[in-house]
This record gives sequence, structure tokens and C-alpha cells, in this order.
Amino acid sequence: MPSHKSAKKRMRQSAKRNEANRAALGKMRTLIKKVLSTKEKPEAESLLSDTYSVIDKASKNGLIHHNNAARKKASIAGYIKSL
Repeated sequence: MPSHKSAKKRMRQSAKRNEANRAALGKMRTLIKKVLSTKEKPEAESLLSDTYSVIDKASKNGLIHHNNAARKKASIAGYIKSL
């Protein structure tokens, strides 16, 4: 347990941010799985903009590396093209 006031604050902030980051990553993974499990091209394309938006936000906020975001978006685009 932290003793200093600043260490206690840092612990509170860390827990709060950890929860937000986990939620954002979970939302991203869920949307990606939803797109990749779709068998209909129009349905997949309708989910595409939301999924790209969530991936870009995760990259912008430092949750995932920008190359990782690009790779995820490219794999989704390839899947939709193959439908």
C-alpha cells in the first residue's frame, strides 16, 4: 500500500485508466469479431465505419501501435473484399 499522498493518487488514476483501456480494447475486439463473423457483404460494410473508428481511436490513444491498427484494418478490408 502506498504511503505518500502522490502515490495514492497515482494508484487511483492508474486503476481508473486501466478500466477505461480494458473497456476500449474489449469494444474494439468485439466489433472486429462481429465484422469477421458476418457472411453478408452489405451487413459487413455497414459495420465497417464503426469498426475503423474504434480502431483509429485505440491507436490515437496509445492502446495499440499504429502499425497494429493498420494491420487490423487491412485484414478486415481483405475479408470484406473476399465476400
